[in-house]
Amino acid sequence: MRNPLRSLVCGIAAVLVVTLTPAGTAQAAAWSSSDRWGTWSNGGYIVRNNVWGSGYGPQSIWADSYSSWGVWANHPNTGGVKSYPHVGRTIGRRLSTVRSLTSDFTVSRPNAGSYATAYDIWVNGHDYEIMLWMNKQGAVGPIGSRQTTATVGGHTWDVYRGSNGSNAVFSFVRTSNTNSGSVDVLAVMNWIRNRGWYGDVTINDVQFGFEITSSAGGMNFLTNSYSVSSS
Repeated sequence: MRNPLRSLVCGIAAVLVVTLTPAGTAQAAAWSSSDRWGTWSNGGYIVRNNVWGSGYGPQSIWADSYSSWGVWANHPNTGGVKSYPHVGRTIGRRLSTVRSLTSDFTVSRPNAGSYATAYDIWVNGHDYEIMLWMNKQGAVGPIGSRQTTATVGGHTWDVYRGSNGSNAVFSFVRTSNTNSGSVDVLAVMNWIRNRGWYGDVTINDVQFGFEITSSAGGMNFLTNSYSVSSS
């Protein structure tokens, strides 16, 4: 059984991120949480701790803003995704009405453990899930079978198509890892539509974060900058 007190202590130690003000004094993050489902709204975005898998360990999240946040996670070295801490923004528009949808990011991440830094884009409610893997570490892989290699949205990807049993999943796995960049999300979504894999769908949420399978011993995952722009 998970020990709530131990998790709380670990979380407090992890999320007391210190920054220096111009006067040289230290201050804690604007928000932090050790709750599995901790959420924080900021600037039209929502930051979520989102420890949703089974067999998880302690995880704590902190944020100064939607574009500056981090996670300390200590998940055991076992199979299966434990969590997807992320920041999300709701779009809520039909694909055909969107003229531009882009995103920029910069992250710092551990060189051990098993995880992916990925966008998770929800379409038509939860009918379709689009994952854009910007980097990966350890024994992780996408759902489904490889379809092709495509250069679209500013990156070159191995493209996978499958199902998690609840919804269709399209995974775009970058052919080389990157910790920063810009993504033309609309171009990727139109590429999928042009393949006939869906029609004029509704874009619900654009999420970005760390899909963590294992981080034994405790590891830090940082989002240094992030934004989504649409018109």
